[in-house]
Amino acid sequence: MANLFTRFKNTIMADLHEAIDHKEQKNPIALLNHYLRQCEQETEKVRKLLERQYRLKDEFNREYQHAAEMASKRKHQAEVASQAGEMELYQFASNEQQHFEERAARIHDLMVQANTQLSDLEQKYELMKHKLKDMNIRRLELMGRENVTRAQHKMNQVLDNQAYSTNSYSRFQEIETYLDRLEQDVNRSYYQNTIDERIAQLEKQNQALKLDKEETSSIS
Repeated sequence: MANLFTRFKNTIMADLHEAIDHKEQKNPIALLNHYLRQCEQETEKVRKLLERQYRLKDEFNREYQHAAEMASKRKHQAEVASQAGEMELYQFASNEQQHFEERAARIHDLMVQANTQLSDLEQKYELMKHKLKDMNIRRLELMGRENVTRAQHKMNQVLDNQAYSTNSYSRFQEIETYLDRLEQDVNRSYYQNTIDERIAQLEKQNQALKLDKEETSSIS
């Protein structure tokens, strides 16, 4: 039965790894984003633990102060009762003093332990934040490179791969042909209008010169 469960577990893990490999091959950046989100979630868990540890530290400190104050208070009361000869009251106050002193000592040990754990969590949290930031920067770098690679690949397909982009490349040629034809039409129209205007100016100039000659001849 144990072997059966082991084989079943191994089969599931193999299928899972195969699915992950397939996803990675299909879209590696998406899988990277998924991993980074998991890292962000783990970092957030540590942050919450850190906040809880701060609250525990404050609570331990309050309990310690209370136990220390009560121990001091019972000590004073025991001294007063002893001086007054109230032995029963003295015994009660002494027992209370011992109880609060033991509680304060125990809480002090817990405070030391909590501070050590707090320091460890702080260091771990800061390290995780730095690592997460570095990984996000690397992700942006990889995304930039992937975008360039994809863009270059697409351009190469459009410009070079006739088998892939016959229609696309034909479309480019069609547009270029249209632009050439449009440019010819515009130039033809421009030169036609320019020639008509220039000829009209020349005719005016010739007419003016002819009149000048006629006037000069008549004066002579």
